[in-house]
Amino acid sequence: MDLRIFTEPQQGATYDTLLTVAKATEDLGFDAFFRSDHYVKMGDVDGLPGPTDAWITLAGLARETSRIRLGTLMTAATFRLPGVLAIQVAQVDQMSGGRVELGLGAGWFEEEHTAYGIPFPKEKFGRLEEQLAIVTGLWGTAAGQNFDFQGEHYQLKDSPALPKPAQSRIPVLVGGTGASRTPRLAARYADEFNMPFSSAEDSERQFGRVRAAAEKAGRPADAITYSNALVACVGKDDQEVARRAAAIGREVDELKANGLAGSPAEVVEKIGRYAEAGSQRIYLQILDLDDLDHLELISAQVQSQLS
Repeated sequence: MDLRIFTEPQQGATYDTLLTVAKATEDLGFDAFFRSDHYVKMGDVDGLPGPTDAWITLAGLARETSRIRLGTLMTAATFRLPGVLAIQVAQVDQMSGGRVELGLGAGWFEEEHTAYGIPFPKEKFGRLEEQLAIVTGLWGTAAGQNFDFQGEHYQLKDSPALPKPAQSRIPVLVGGTGASRTPRLAARYADEFNMPFSSAEDSERQFGRVRAAAEKAGRPADAITYSNALVACVGKDDQEVARRAAAIGREVDELKANGLAGSPAEVVEKIGRYAEAGSQRIYLQILDLDDLDHLELISAQVQSQLS
């Protein structure tokens, strides 16, 4: 079971804070550092000093880390034109020496669009599908050849399809709970399917849908990695768990029901239930980015038992 660190910087974080967490992620042996791609805070936090851009952040981290994978859960297809996104991600992949992964979703948070003048189209899923086709098509076009695309939302003509990423294929993540369109999209484009903030039982059902869609598309179901994103709140005793829950404005019982909360032994046991449901990778949503002791505890007493 791979453990990855997943942050929500729109809730309030500077680049320096994210760099500190990313370096701790690397030093403590975690597999990857991922971040959300949002421009407006959510819930009862001040969000100061304000948003940081996901791909500018990852470009910086690409030069200041050496081992960990870097990526997004999820970049919104509404934020960037697909050709520009393909260039940005390929460049960051080059800057990292081939350690980037792209999580791409439809976009859902209307307030951040209106706050920063980003169009928020009514029909988003079709745009996501075309973006996946374009981004992967540009990267997959042989050097010296051009790429064309004629879709309802985007059209490309005689694109040189440059630059190329450092990796032969940048892993693409697709996720969500939709019962039909999402599995079909994952089966066609995803290297990894992510189930966000869901129970082991719901995850198992959705993984099954994705596996079936992949097989229907003529693709081995095991060619896709299956993962979960879950909030983490781990403590060496009940008092520490309660303190960490209070620091992120959550209740312990709710966190235990909906995330990975409790003692290291409790969290390892619950991760085991996700593994039985078919999950191969967990993104640990870390909401208090100043609490590096939390990461050290997870590394020493949770990750060590899973490896």
